[in-house]
Amino acid sequence: MFSRICVVCTGNICRSPMGEALLRERAGDRLTDVFSAGTGALEGHPADPTAVALMAERGIDITPHRGKQATSGLMAAADLVLALDGSHLDWLHRHLPQLRGRTFRLLHWRGEADVPDPYRQPRAAFEHALALIDQGVDDWLQRIG
Repeated sequence: MFSRICVVCTGNICRSPMGEALLRERAGDRLTDVFSAGTGALEGHPADPTAVALMAERGIDITPHRGKQATSGLMAAADLVLALDGSHLDWLHRHLPQLRGRTFRLLHWRGEADVPDPYRQPRAAFEHALALIDQGVDDWLQRIG
Protein backbone atom coordinates (compact mmCIF):
# COMPACT_ATOMS: atom_id res chain seq x y z
CA MET A 1 0.00 0.00 0.00
CA PHE A 2 1.24 3.46 -0.87
CA SER A 3 0.73 6.27 1.61
CA ARG A 4 3.39 8.84 0.60
CA ILE A 5 3.65 9.86 -3.04
CA CYS A 6 6.03 12.30 -4.69
CA VAL A 7 5.40 13.81 -8.14
CA VAL A 8 8.58 14.81 -10.01
CA CYS A 9 9.23 17.10 -12.96
CA THR A 10 12.13 19.36 -13.91
CA GLY A 11 11.73 22.76 -12.25
CA ASN A 12 8.97 21.86 -9.77
CA ILE A 13 6.96 24.93 -10.74
CA CYS A 14 4.59 23.71 -13.52
CA ARG A 15 3.72 20.05 -13.96
CA SER A 16 4.57 18.48 -10.62
CA PRO A 17 2.80 21.11 -8.48
CA MET A 18 -0.35 20.59 -10.55
CA GLY A 19 0.01 16.81 -10.21
CA GLU A 20 0.65 17.06 -6.48
CA ALA A 21 -2.43 19.22 -5.96
CA LEU A 22 -4.74 17.00 -8.03
CA LEU A 23 -3.47 13.86 -6.34
CA ARG A 24 -3.86 15.36 -2.87
CA GLU A 25 -7.37 16.62 -3.59
CA ARG A 26 -8.65 13.41 -5.16
CA ALA A 27 -6.96 11.00 -2.77
CA GLY A 28 -8.55 12.53 0.29
CA ASP A 29 -7.54 10.57 3.37
CA ARG A 30 -6.27 7.56 1.39
CA LEU A 31 -2.76 9.06 1.38
CA THR A 32 -0.68 10.25 4.32
CA ASP A 33 1.40 12.69 2.28
CA VAL A 34 1.65 13.98 -1.27
CA PHE A 35 4.54 16.22 -2.26
CA SER A 36 6.53 17.20 -5.33
CA ALA A 37 10.09 17.95 -6.31
CA GLY A 38 12.23 18.73 -9.34
CA THR A 39 15.30 17.19 -10.92
CA GLY A 40 16.55 20.71 -11.62
CA ALA A 41 14.29 22.59 -9.26
CA LEU A 42 13.91 26.32 -9.18
CA GLU A 43 14.40 26.22 -5.41
CA GLY A 44 12.06 28.51 -3.54
CA HIS A 45 10.25 29.76 -6.65
CA PRO A 46 6.45 29.84 -6.66
CA ALA A 47 4.40 27.81 -9.09
CA ASP A 48 4.17 29.25 -12.60
CA PRO A 49 1.35 31.84 -12.86
CA THR A 50 -0.39 29.87 -15.61
CA ALA A 51 -0.36 26.71 -13.48
CA VAL A 52 -1.69 28.73 -10.55
CA ALA A 53 -4.52 30.13 -12.71
CA LEU A 54 -5.51 26.75 -14.14
CA MET A 55 -5.62 25.15 -10.73
CA ALA A 56 -7.58 28.11 -9.30
CA GLU A 57 -10.18 27.53 -12.02
CA ARG A 58 -10.58 24.06 -10.49
CA GLY A 59 -10.90 25.50 -7.02
CA ILE A 60 -7.39 24.44 -5.96
CA ASP A 61 -4.94 26.98 -4.53
CA ILE A 62 -1.30 26.23 -5.27
CA THR A 63 0.01 29.73 -4.45
CA PRO A 64 1.81 28.47 -1.29
CA HIS A 65 3.90 26.05 -3.41
CA ARG A 66 7.65 26.62 -3.57
CA GLY A 67 10.05 24.66 -5.76
CA LYS A 68 12.10 21.91 -4.09
CA GLN A 69 14.99 19.83 -5.38
CA ALA A 70 14.63 16.04 -5.44
CA THR A 71 17.23 15.19 -2.81
CA SER A 72 17.93 11.79 -1.32
CA GLY A 73 16.52 12.92 2.03
CA LEU A 74 13.28 14.21 0.56
CA MET A 75 12.80 11.28 -1.78
CA ALA A 76 13.47 8.70 0.95
CA ALA A 77 10.07 9.63 2.39
CA ALA A 78 8.22 8.50 -0.76
CA ASP A 79 6.63 5.08 -1.16
CA LEU A 80 5.91 5.88 -4.80
CA VAL A 81 7.55 8.43 -7.12
CA LEU A 82 5.63 9.51 -10.20
CA ALA A 83 7.77 11.13 -12.88
CA LEU A 84 6.28 13.32 -15.58
CA ASP A 85 8.60 12.11 -18.33
CA GLY A 86 11.35 9.66 -19.16
CA SER A 87 14.15 12.15 -18.51
CA HIS A 88 13.01 12.39 -14.89
CA LEU A 89 13.06 8.62 -14.49
CA ASP A 90 16.56 8.50 -15.98
CA TRP A 91 17.72 11.25 -13.61
CA LEU A 92 16.18 9.55 -10.58
CA HIS A 93 17.71 6.17 -11.44
CA ARG A 94 21.11 7.75 -12.04
CA HIS A 95 21.21 10.03 -8.98
CA LEU A 96 19.03 8.09 -6.55
CA PRO A 97 19.32 4.42 -7.55
CA GLN A 98 17.83 3.35 -4.22
CA LEU A 99 14.47 4.53 -5.61
CA ARG A 100 14.37 1.85 -8.30
CA GLY A 101 11.26 -0.22 -7.98
CA ARG A 102 9.19 2.66 -6.69
CA THR A 103 9.62 5.11 -9.58
CA PHE A 104 7.18 5.15 -12.48
CA ARG A 105 5.88 7.58 -15.05
CA LEU A 106 2.66 9.31 -14.14
CA LEU A 107 1.31 8.01 -17.46
CA HIS A 108 2.59 4.48 -16.84
CA TRP A 109 -0.89 3.08 -17.54
CA ARG A 110 -1.10 5.04 -20.80
CA GLY A 111 1.78 3.49 -22.69
CA GLU A 112 4.53 5.15 -20.64
CA ALA A 113 3.70 8.46 -22.31
CA ASP A 114 5.39 11.70 -21.30
CA VAL A 115 3.65 14.83 -20.09
CA PRO A 116 5.26 17.58 -22.20
CA ASP A 117 6.82 20.50 -20.33
CA PRO A 118 4.69 23.66 -20.72
CA TYR A 119 7.31 25.97 -19.15
CA ARG A 120 7.48 29.31 -21.00
CA GLN A 121 4.82 28.19 -23.45
CA PRO A 122 1.29 29.49 -24.09
CA ARG A 123 -1.65 28.59 -21.89
CA ALA A 124 -2.72 25.87 -24.34
CA ALA A 125 0.46 23.92 -23.52
CA PHE A 126 -0.40 24.10 -19.81
CA GLU A 127 -3.97 23.00 -20.51
CA HIS A 128 -2.70 20.02 -22.50
CA ALA A 129 -0.22 19.06 -19.75
CA LEU A 130 -2.93 19.38 -17.10
CA ALA A 131 -5.33 17.19 -19.09
CA LEU A 132 -2.65 14.46 -19.24
CA ILE A 133 -1.81 14.87 -15.55
CA ASP A 134 -5.53 14.55 -14.80
CA GLN A 135 -5.64 11.21 -16.60
CA GLY A 136 -2.50 9.92 -14.89
CA VAL A 137 -3.73 10.88 -11.43
CA ASP A 138 -7.04 9.10 -12.05
CA ASP A 139 -5.25 6.00 -13.34
CA TRP A 140 -2.98 5.76 -10.29
CA LEU A 141 -5.75 6.41 -7.79
CA GLN A 142 -7.78 3.56 -9.29
CA ARG A 143 -4.85 1.23 -8.65
CA ILE A 144 -3.66 2.31 -5.22
CA GLY A 145 -7.01 2.02 -3.54
